[in-house]
Amino acid sequence: MAALTGIEPKNLWRNFEGLCSVPHPSKKEEKIIAYIEKWAESNGFEHEKDEVGNLVVRKPATPGMENRLPVCIQGHVDMVCVKNSDTEFDFDTQGIQPYIDGNWVKARGTTLGADNGIGVAMGMTIMDSGDMPHPDIELLCTLDEETGLTGAVGLSPTILKAKVLINLDSEEWGHFTIGCAGGANAIGTFKYEAKPVCNCATDCKSYKLTVKGLRGGHSGIEIHEDRANAVKLMTRLIYNAMEKFDICMTSIDGGDKHNAIPHECFAVVGVKPENEADFKAFVAKFLAEAKAEYTKREPGMNIFAEPCATPSRCMTKEFQTRFIKSLFAVPHGVYHWSPDIPGFPQTSLNCAIVKTEEDTIEVLTSQRSSLESEKMDISNKVKVILELGGATASIGDGYPSWPPNADSHILSIGKEVYKKIYGKDAVIEAIHAGLECGLVGEKYPGMDMISFGPNLEEVHTANERVDIPSTEKCFHLVGELLKNIPLK
Repeated sequence: MAALTGIEPKNLWRNFEGLCSVPHPSKKEEKIIAYIEKWAESNGFEHEKDEVGNLVVRKPATPGMENRLPVCIQGHVDMVCVKNSDTEFDFDTQGIQPYIDGNWVKARGTTLGADNGIGVAMGMTIMDSGDMPHPDIELLCTLDEETGLTGAVGLSPTILKAKVLINLDSEEWGHFTIGCAGGANAIGTFKYEAKPVCNCATDCKSYKLTVKGLRGGHSGIEIHEDRANAVKLMTRLIYNAMEKFDICMTSIDGGDKHNAIPHECFAVVGVKPENEADFKAFVAKFLAEAKAEYTKREPGMNIFAEPCATPSRCMTKEFQTRFIKSLFAVPHGVYHWSPDIPGFPQTSLNCAIVKTEEDTIEVLTSQRSSLESEKMDISNKVKVILELGGATASIGDGYPSWPPNADSHILSIGKEVYKKIYGKDAVIEAIHAGLECGLVGEKYPGMDMISFGPNLEEVHTANERVDIPSTEKCFHLVGELLKNIPLK
């Protein structure tokens, strides 16, 4: 029996559960695209892909709606793949396991993929509903939003016929998004310098350091909440331990997505046998201090050291010092607050990933800003910090912001329809997270765009969940908007 039966709208949750059943990590969307193509063919819908693989499905207007502006419903088919460390799961081969928990749909030990599977499922359900009036409609399924928006970057400038775009990738019900920040990644590669002779087996006791139990979260949505960053906490722990003990370091690994605040980090270090007791006490004291700093923000925080197998190598002291000081200096969090919107980040950074490879250590940070100049300024600062530590560093192409348009026709219609249905005004906002609307707007100048969605919480974490009642309301609102699309 399907896990999501018994909740409304039935067809929407059936389509969402179908998407969940197909693996769809970023950059590996072939299976999910094939699934949607098969669905389109079974319904007799025209469909085509552009050169990078974005899929567009088309359905003609229902009778009496042919003279309305054509509309595109848009969502991305890839998902952030995060699991709890104690969960055995292969995102490349296994389907997500959704389940109902009260008013929420969640996944078992992994991200759910409601970001943005729920938006794609809504578009599919609009199209395969036989009794919903609508103009000519397109469903645009973009690839690889979560790791660089490369699908939207490569979107064909001729594949869409629509004049209005409804993006369903927002995460707070009752809010209409009309603008978003731009973003860019900075990447640093440190050449791993190992001791020519490592005497860890005789001179040191090896320990695995763990930072876990943090809330993590979306680096665009939750960055202003000052949640703890596991990579930054681990780096701080090691930096302070180096000041007190003669430790040798082998590896550090934390974070795996550029747009997720790292919730776990692991490192392997060696300490002199005579310092073992003091080192363990030092780690326990560090945990107490970190808990006091983050109090209610990180109730599940845990930091500990446990004995581990002796590694085959460790870093030279000179490299270890350069690397840790550089990583310690990389900033994280809100860099500038908006001068116009109280409590809204204008520019931020996420120290997202550190990964030890055979010959290198990779560091990736993600910068966001409403201002292109400030985005590049802080990206260059991070690049310089990494270079001063000896890394080869670069800045990716990034993506543009989506400037708000308060005179948008679809916004005006949305506000009117929302108030008529719910008796109150929708919240109109720009967000600090990235959306594909800016890139679509570059390819299709004059496209009238709006973004909204149901309530999603803890996205980009294994606690991701989507609210059932607001999903039904959101689906109903899309249908009402389509009925009220203006004439051509």
